[in-house]
Amino acid sequence: MKYSHMETSLILASTSPYRRELIARLGLPFEAKAPLFDEDIAKSNENSPAQLALFLATEKAKSLSTPENCVIGGDQVVTLGAEILGKPKTKENAFVQLSKMNGQSHELLTATAVFYRGQVKAWVNLTKMQMRKLSSDQIRSYIEMDQPLDCAGSYKIEKSGICLFEKIETTDFTAIQGLPLMELTQTLSEFGYCIPNTRSL
Repeated sequence: MKYSHMETSLILASTSPYRRELIARLGLPFEAKAPLFDEDIAKSNENSPAQLALFLATEKAKSLSTPENCVIGGDQVVTLGAEILGKPKTKENAFVQLSKMNGQSHELLTATAVFYRGQVKAWVNLTKMQMRKLSSDQIRSYIEMDQPLDCAGSYKIEKSGICLFEKIETTDFTAIQGLPLMELTQTLSEFGYCIPNTRSL
């Protein structure tokens, strides 16, 4: 049985301003709430990068799920070879991360999970990112421009971070920003949401 979006509240299990901006593009009323889940503990578990991202996205959504709502959870993992690169938090850590990726190819794994009235759909988008060869001064200049201290991999692709790359391979560009809107739109449509929202007309 499908329900209209007017009958089911839509929750984004995230405090990320980037994911809030992305989901707002769909034109649906939603609430953004912090997930009731300690991801730092989960990150200590031994998982492959894809399994880790999917587990974190799923647990975030699950933590706020009820029989009356629809909850979206997301997580991203950046991998350079066997190394997982998290949020740098400081400018120096950002410089170290970007220096490691300088002139190299790395992978960005974006996991999304949707809990809807007992149903669950979860998936991982893989993006391959080829960074340009940059000087140390260029890297430091970029960090000052975008201040990407809260972004896995130390770049904001939606801002000046795009100039760091020479090639990007992805099935959904919005996945790089944190939420793959094309597949999310399809998933929410399957669950009965109308996108674009004709009720707003």
